[in-house]
Amino acid sequence: MTRPTELPFTFGVNQYTTTPWSFEQDVEHYTGAGVTVIEVCQDKLDRNPQRAAAQLDQAVGAGLRISSVQASVRAMVPSAGQPLPTDRQQRLDAFRGCVELVAPYAPEVVFVTNTGPAPQGNMSEAIRQTVTDHQELAGVAAEHGARIGLEPLNPVSLNQETAIWTLQQALDVIAEVDRDNVGICFDTWNLWQNPDLPKAIAAAGERLLLLQVSDWRTPRSGADRRNVGTGEVPTGRLLHAVYDAGYRGACVVEILSHGVPDSVYDTDLDEVLHVNRAAVEQAWQVG
Repeated sequence: MTRPTELPFTFGVNQYTTTPWSFEQDVEHYTGAGVTVIEVCQDKLDRNPQRAAAQLDQAVGAGLRISSVQASVRAMVPSAGQPLPTDRQQRLDAFRGCVELVAPYAPEVVFVTNTGPAPQGNMSEAIRQTVTDHQELAGVAAEHGARIGLEPLNPVSLNQETAIWTLQQALDVIAEVDRDNVGICFDTWNLWQNPDLPKAIAAAGERLLLLQVSDWRTPRSGADRRNVGTGEVPTGRLLHAVYDAGYRGACVVEILSHGVPDSVYDTDLDEVLHVNRAAVEQAWQVG
């Protein structure tokens, strides 16, 4: 396959990358940096639906395309980072509310989901419940022209946020879900250490719905991601692999940086935008 010289994915930013900024500051600084794609984090939206809608309207009006969404509730069971509500129906209702809020502003938007932790360590039950949940979530999303991207997380999140940690496991789950609008959120930080990853990426094909990037060092906390190009992730090779598998969507930088003395959040966030864009473009060219 002949690959293009320039990055074939639209560069985007997940709002957790600039956690210290408000939603309005994100819109201002992203557009000022030439970013055209945003991954909306519901945690940054106003809790009043009318004001939240106005924020989304502001983002779209400023020229930002909403590629994807991190709902405040991404798993249908309580997790370490999303402990409330505890009731499954309330969690489903919260997710539905996020879809109903954001989807009108973003055709074919991808809502990121996780399995949540396995109950009492029962991974088999967690996967069974995830399949059932995602069949229901797929229906919710389909009503609004949206898609669901199940994200397998790094093993550091086992028993806290996830019961699956490989791309192949996620592919097995969505095969059981068997809905056209359910696929994979592929996060390089989470998956770069998977065995047989190139084979799994090729098998994923059109099920790859979203690409997230950041870089890895041995974590000092539960949220210790680094700027692209400063760690161990073979970003260029992974970009090439997802391209070869047929992915043509956005490439979204997602950096979480809490509880470490050298947090990315304490640096110049405008520079973070520029540095990561340049690093992603270079990674594509170098491979």
